Amino acid sequence: MAEGKFYMVGTPIGNMEDISARALRILGEVDLIAAEDTRLSGRLLKALNIKRPLISYYEYNKTLRSKELLLRLQAGENIALISDAGLPGICDPGADLLRLVTEAGIEAVIIPGPNAALSALILSGLDSRRFTFEGFLPREKGKRRAALAKLAYEKRTMIFYEAPHRLLAALSDMTDIWGAERQAAAGRELTKLYEEMIRGSLAKLLAHFTQISPRGEFTLVVAGAPPAAQTRSFNELQEELTALISAGQGRKDAAKVLAKKYDLPVKDIYGLGLK
Repeated sequence: MAEGKFYMVGTPIGNMEDISARALRILGEVDLIAAEDTRLSGRLLKALNIKRPLISYYEYNKTLRSKELLLRLQAGENIALISDAGLPGICDPGADLLRLVTEAGIEAVIIPGPNAALSALILSGLDSRRFTFEGFLPREKGKRRAALAKLAYEKRTMIFYEAPHRLLAALSDMTDIWGAERQAAAGRELTKLYEEMIRGSLAKLLAHFTQISPRGEFTLVVAGAPPAAQTRSFNELQEELTALISAGQGRKDAAKVLAKKYDLPVKDIYGLGLK
């Protein structure tokens, strides 16, 4: 018996009209649809008039459920994976299932669809030629600040996902560590009725959402670090190193950040922290 195919299907991130004709066809033809949240996906499939068996696949059942899905694929069933919204496999356990499927030699097919990160990047107006997707920042303040300090001199445009109740904390830490004038954009409720894109400095975004309580899911896009001066004195480098360590970076990681910024040997900068 021939093995089935594994489809990763993009679904709307807000506007139902964004479902593709190919996604509709595949979802209507497969033997089984695996979803992060069967309640949310059940409502989506009902609205699309798709009547196929639905099964849950999420972070806390992925170990056992992936084995079951793999056996069904090997038995010849075609299975589609969808996330709560957008493309599966980005910041969700779909990537783990894809790895198992491909390692087993089963054909995997992507059905492209909406994506919040790329939509926000394009709409932000910031440089989209080179960018990095950072996903969700750590929830704990110390770890979040350490992660931001590590990105202090990242030259590419950065994309983050953030929940509304953590948005102010993230913006506050970004402003503190990266500087108030760093340009950014906050995309809220993308593709939905109340879609909003706030553009400006980190200070402007922080002030805006301090006055207007954040609601909905957010995608933050932040400009990369501006070109750094290529010459720094001993004392200036030591001050920068101390500031990064105070922000939560380990001495070695802080030295790597400055080495990248100024194109200097890591061991030389690391040594400054020992003096």
